[in-house]
Amino acid sequence: MIYIIGSLRNPQVPMVAANLRSFGFKVFDDWYSAGPAADDSWMSYERERGHDLQQALAGPAAIHTFEWDLENLDNADAGVMVAPAGRSGHLELGYLCGQGKPCAVLLDGEPERWDVMYQFARWGVHYSIGSLVAKIKDYNKVRKFKIN
Repeated sequence: MIYIIGSLRNPQVPMVAANLRSFGFKVFDDWYSAGPAADDSWMSYERERGHDLQQALAGPAAIHTFEWDLENLDNADAGVMVAPAGRSGHLELGYLCGQGKPCAVLLDGEPERWDVMYQFARWGVHYSIGSLVAKIKDYNKVRKFKIN
């Protein structure tokens, strides 16, 4: 399964997931259903309760959400980060790369700032779904990697 990494505010996430599914890949992007205001709503709710970040992270809502995401990251065979993705997305990409899972970064064009650390993503940096799919298929031929 390919874990789609991205921002709740990035409308490209479900489109990329649907496109990869159309090529027969099993994809996980269910986290996107929380909606673009989920993190802001959680922060407002916790602040209204008088909690700071550390207290909020120790609360049941944050723990539940984190454990659900972590379970799905651990069950993933690979990852694709759809940029822009924010801090959480980059942490998730690093987590998957650190586990030795193949990952890719999908950009919506040439970035304003470059980052050499994208080299951690074994499947590379791509500017189109077509390029990404070709890389995954090529990888599958060599590694017999099953993600569909």
